[in-house]
Amino acid sequence: MLGSNDVREAARFLEGTIVRTPVLRVPDLDRIAGAELFLKAENLQRIGAFKARGAMLAVGRLDARERARGVITYSSGNHAQAVALAARHYETKAHVAMPEDAPAVKVNAVRALGAEIVFAGRTSEDRRREALAIQERTQGVIVPPFDHPDIVCGQGTATLELLEQSGGLDALLVPVGGGGLIAGACLAAEDAQIYSVEPEGCDAMAQSMERGERVSVEPGPTLADGLKPVQVGELNFAIARKHLAGWLRVDDEAIGRALVSTLAYAKVVVEPSGAAALAAALTQRLPGSPRRIGVILSGGNIGLDDLGRLSSRYQPF
Repeated sequence: MLGSNDVREAARFLEGTIVRTPVLRVPDLDRIAGAELFLKAENLQRIGAFKARGAMLAVGRLDARERARGVITYSSGNHAQAVALAARHYETKAHVAMPEDAPAVKVNAVRALGAEIVFAGRTSEDRRREALAIQERTQGVIVPPFDHPDIVCGQGTATLELLEQSGGLDALLVPVGGGGLIAGACLAAEDAQIYSVEPEGCDAMAQSMERGERVSVEPGPTLADGLKPVQVGELNFAIARKHLAGWLRVDDEAIGRALVSTLAYAKVVVEPSGAAALAAALTQRLPGSPRRIGVILSGGNIGLDDLGRLSSRYQPF
């Protein structure tokens, strides 16, 4: 079983290869939330998202013979960039299966890092099948986007840093796609009140928690393109099931307004997926009125055209 010591070991391994991102304190957002918010700015991480942590750990822990065969992954964007970055860092080849509707800003970033892209359908299962086909052809090593011990422990270092930087929290809000980030958070903050946040209609974690077993969903439309898996990871669900205090859903209106509020009040850019946890805080969804709330801003990869469109469509809180 994984535990907090595994996350600390991951943090030691990653020293010098990732950014210790800042925790932002924004009085205007505190006022709206009715609580003190501690915003972990993973939008300022390498490749603009927390995914760099898990990918650098997973690829870094491969032995030389495995790495020489190349690495493969499947992702809607941020993990694709992270694996491409790790492959470049460790001087190996990367193949990436991405969805046909992946944002251009993420596709261009993956290509710029030197990875070879294959487009495959629009669901995480479509991408996974394509990655397996690439593996059969190349004999490379698959670095999954979320359901892997190294990915979980690497992502958990974001929460480990947040706890150290904030001096302690009453609650922690974490966006969920496949569940690697929240599983890592559960390991790093074993005694904290941790809440998952998902877009309405893309709520595989919430439905799984409510039924007591992993379920598959057909992801609905959402601004948060990074939070649309068909199913959360098996390892991730097993960890989350033991630790989560609750699970929350937010609609696109809240996500869009949170994104614009971050730009207006914190003067930083987040992508819709990165604004989801903040959306829950700003709409005051948490029970018990906690005073000190950690929020992971998970990424900031959004094109200027999309940022302009959302800024004109949504108003700050």
